[in-house]
Amino acid sequence: MSGRNEVRDGKPGNDLGRAFAEDGFVKVEGLFTTDEVAGFKEEIRGILDAARKEAVARGGAAEAVAADGVFVGLAAHSDFFRRVARDERLLDALEPVLGHDIEFLSDKVVFKAANVDYGSPWHQDWPYWEGTHKISVWIALDPATPENGCLKLLPGSHRGAARHATETPAPGEGFTLRLRPGEVDESQAVTVPAAPGDAVLFHDLTLHASYPNRSGRDRWALISTYRSASEPDLKYDWAVAAEVVRGAREDASGA
Repeated sequence: MSGRNEVRDGKPGNDLGRAFAEDGFVKVEGLFTTDEVAGFKEEIRGILDAARKEAVARGGAAEAVAADGVFVGLAAHSDFFRRVARDERLLDALEPVLGHDIEFLSDKVVFKAANVDYGSPWHQDWPYWEGTHKISVWIALDPATPENGCLKLLPGSHRGAARHATETPAPGEGFTLRLRPGEVDESQAVTVPAAPGDAVLFHDLTLHASYPNRSGRDRWALISTYRSASEPDLKYDWAVAAEVVRGAREDASGA
């Protein structure tokens, strides 16, 4: 396993905010319980089943739904995930980073199994959406290890935008914007194993990637994206379930 092995863990409060400001990410252990994340997976399976039936009804193929291992917009399909997006424990972890005014934008499930086993390339999220900087909360729904595709991140990389190459991904893979192999010093990367219910908060300029899943076992993660509700931002077609989940928007004019 390359890179540093230590992970900076945090709990809501000033220490979490300082750690995030320094590294561009922070891990919060046990944000949700193992029983809760098992419930997340059960709800996701129901959402995927419904989406596949709808695809067939429209004349499409069931297997085309989430064929790349990603399904975006859980909260748009589920009151359950709209409640998860507003969970006080999650918002308490975000407040030292984003401030009191917090807007939820969207969420997705990312899963890796025997048939979805590629490793995500090094990239920043910001080039995909631009606008105001955002924070993603990556929540492990299964044990995440280097063997089954856990995250790796580059501390301090959130201080500037990197130049991304535009690639045509292989069938079943994503990430049209990515860094080319060799452009990240892997010896400086931090590997972040996680237990079910652990969360990793990271800035949209933090360079991150994931290991491939070679274990033959599931590795699911819920990723929810938030921003400061006190700042104007672009309008996003994908943020169909967006809502202010803490505080009040000071400037709702947008950009």
